[in-house]
Amino acid sequence: MVIDDTVSEPARPKGGRLKLARNSEIITLLIWNCLSNTCQRTLKDIFKWALLYHHPDVPQLGTYGAFVAHCHRLLPKLPQLLGQPLVPAEVRLVDSTKLPVCRDHRQNRYKVAAGLAGWGYNWQGAWFGFEIHAAVDLEGRLSNVTFTPADVYDGHVTPRLVRSETKIVVGDSHYGDKIARKRLWRDQGVIVVAPVHYKQKAQVMARWQQKLLAARVKVECTFDYLKEHLNLVSSFPRSRDGYMLHDVLILLGYQMGWGF
Repeated sequence: MVIDDTVSEPARPKGGRLKLARNSEIITLLIWNCLSNTCQRTLKDIFKWALLYHHPDVPQLGTYGAFVAHCHRLLPKLPQLLGQPLVPAEVRLVDSTKLPVCRDHRQNRYKVAAGLAGWGYNWQGAWFGFEIHAAVDLEGRLSNVTFTPADVYDGHVTPRLVRSETKIVVGDSHYGDKIARKRLWRDQGVIVVAPVHYKQKAQVMARWQQKLLAARVKVECTFDYLKEHLNLVSSFPRSRDGYMLHDVLILLGYQMGWGF
């Protein structure tokens, strides 16, 4: 019902060849693939899976080329659809994780997202690609999400992860930047809870802050599920729109399937 109410169907002209599958049917098929136990990595695999298991449900699926073109035409509608199941939360657990797009030694020859991807570095080492920054509520449901090149500092993205109802943001030490914390409190009335820096002389923390920091495992578990079970990290897309389509579909499938 959510998809049918959100996704509009273009008017079908009278006469001529019938249109292929409806927009809502294609989106439902793509989301169901994320929710199934056989989450496919590419659109070609999804097309083969749909022909094998769901051809009676979507008899007008058409050819593979028409299917891919239809999926890309739906790309502008997917972020709008993703915004609906995002959970408003006063307390948000925020973090980021790496999304490499190729092996490090291939970055000079990489062309798909050239000019957008960048070099990032964390405790796991260096990588070439993007970062996904996400905020989840205390139960692990997505509250907000954004993508940046890998060379963008986590603390600078925090204002993009909060909304008007947000009161507390809980993150790791990257989100403890003093200037950014003061700006968030001054402009949006948001308190940032982060571990104290090891060089601080007074390492004092209230018990409620300790409990919130212990709950950060929720956002780490969310990243683990997105990457290990839903194949969020991929080098298969052959265009920038293909990357966006892949990432948004994974997030949409996770959020709509939360609690199943």
